[in-house]
Amino acid sequence: MSVRTPSSEEPAGAVHRAGFACFVGRPNAGKSTLTNALVGQKVAITANQPQTTRHTVRGIVHRPDAQLILVDTPGLHKPRTLLGERLNDIVRTTWAEVDVIGFCLPANEKLGPGDRFIAKELASIKKTPKIAIVTKTDLVDGKTLAEQLIAIDQLGKELGFEWAEIVPVSAVGDQQVGLLADLIVPLLPEGPALYPDGELTDEPEQVMIAELIREAALEGVRDELPHSIAVVVEEMLPREDRPADKPLLDIHAFVYIERPSQKGIVIGPKGKRLKEVGIKSRKQIEALLGTPVFLDLHVKVAKDWQRDPRQLRKLGF
Repeated sequence: MSVRTPSSEEPAGAVHRAGFACFVGRPNAGKSTLTNALVGQKVAITANQPQTTRHTVRGIVHRPDAQLILVDTPGLHKPRTLLGERLNDIVRTTWAEVDVIGFCLPANEKLGPGDRFIAKELASIKKTPKIAIVTKTDLVDGKTLAEQLIAIDQLGKELGFEWAEIVPVSAVGDQQVGLLADLIVPLLPEGPALYPDGELTDEPEQVMIAELIREAALEGVRDELPHSIAVVVEEMLPREDRPADKPLLDIHAFVYIERPSQKGIVIGPKGKRLKEVGIKSRKQIEALLGTPVFLDLHVKVAKDWQRDPRQLRKLGF
C-alpha cells in the first residue's frame, strides 16, 4: 500500500505534461472544495447539501512542468429521477475520457454501500490510473485516519485493482493539496499546454454566474429544496449611457423551482430571502467578472422539471 506524506515528493523533471483528471465520489465527498483548492480560486459551487454539482466544471491548474485540467463531476448515486439518470450518464462518460481518476472518500465517514458501488464501477475501467483521495482529514484524529486508509487499500484489493496512490488531504486546511497535484502530474501524458496561461476554467461565464446564484439560493433552505432549484441567466448587457470608467453590467436571471409552494421558501417573508440571495451572489459575480453588476432576479415555477425531458433541455441538462 502506497500512502503518501510530504517527505515522499519527487523532484519535477524537465518534461511538460498536460491532461485531464476527474474527481468522483458520493455526493458531498468534498470534490468541488478540492477542485477550488487546487485551482486556487472558486470555479465549482460548494454547499452543505449533497448533489449540488450538475455540470462537469473544468478547473485548470497551471504549473511550470504541467497543465492539469480538473473535471468535477456530479456525485454518482442511485437515480430516482430523469435528472438523476442524466447526471450519472455524465459521470460515466467523463470517466472514459480522462487520464487519471481521483476517488474522493471522506475521512470522517466509514466506507458505505455508495462507496462500494462506485469502486465496483471503477474496477471495470482497467487502463486509467486511480488515486484514492481521503478528504476532510481535518475532521478526524490520527487513529481514525489510519483505519480509513487501511479500509480503502483493502477495498481495492477486494475488487482486484491497485490504487496508484492513496493520499490524505484537507482542502479546507490546505494540507497536502499541493502534494496531490504533484502525484497526479506524472500520470498525465507528455504534451504542451491545452489552455492559455491564466485561464482557470472553460465554463461559459453565463453558466458560472447561474451556478453562483444557485449556490446562494441553496444556502440555509430546507433539505428537500436543493434538487428543485435551477437557475438560467436570460441576458447580460452592459448598461448604456455609462461613462467608460464607471461601467455597469445588467444581469437578468430566473430561479426555477418545481412547485408553487416552494416559491415562498425561496423568496422569504417580504422578499427578504431573495434579496439576500441577490446581494450574496452579486458580490461573487462582481469578483468573477471584475466589474460592477446590477442583478435582477425572478422566481418562476417549472412544474416537475426534473422529470420532464423538454424542461430539462430548456434548463441546460
